[in-house]
Amino acid sequence: MADIIVVTGTPGAGKTTVLMAAIAKIGQEKVKVINFADSMLKVGESLGLGGNHDAIRKLPTEQQRDLQKRAAGAIAAETFEKVIVDTHCTINTPEGYLPGMPEWVVKALNPRVIVLVEAPPEEISGRRQTDKSRVRDEEDIRYILLQQDINRAAAFAYAALSGATVKIIENRNNKLEDAADEFKELFERLK
Repeated sequence: MADIIVVTGTPGAGKTTVLMAAIAKIGQEKVKVINFADSMLKVGESLGLGGNHDAIRKLPTEQQRDLQKRAAGAIAAETFEKVIVDTHCTINTPEGYLPGMPEWVVKALNPRVIVLVEAPPEEISGRRQTDKSRVRDEEDIRYILLQQDINRAAAFAYAALSGATVKIIENRNNKLEDAADEFKELFERLK
């Protein structure tokens, strides 16, 4: 069974950017990276439910839950020694926040560590405004702070269900290398 490391963070905190910079330092051959949303998207496409992340995010909650279950099962079946799952702690849906890793996902994945990538809200806001690759909801600084607080609470709830530890890595503007080095050090301690 694989050692699973979950990497998560508020949209715009730079979780995927930090992860990719860390993987460049760790070595691609030492780890398999799986984007949980991409796994859900593949399942959704096979079921005719949508072709992009924003469409999946706006599906009814029951359909999102089903996609989560199916994606978690596929990831849990991985045989690679170390698997990093790039995901979100929570998803802001029209009905409210949906746990990104509800009980059935946490138990299927059984992560060893949950890495929460954070950044100052002002920096997250700036990143969101310049990211033209996604359709982002407009949110003020107070809302971004709330999202980060909700994500911290969710990460610790997931850790309580799985026995995982929670590692917070700060990804400040112009400090990507520091965040990537911190992730690499964590990865190396898990040998």
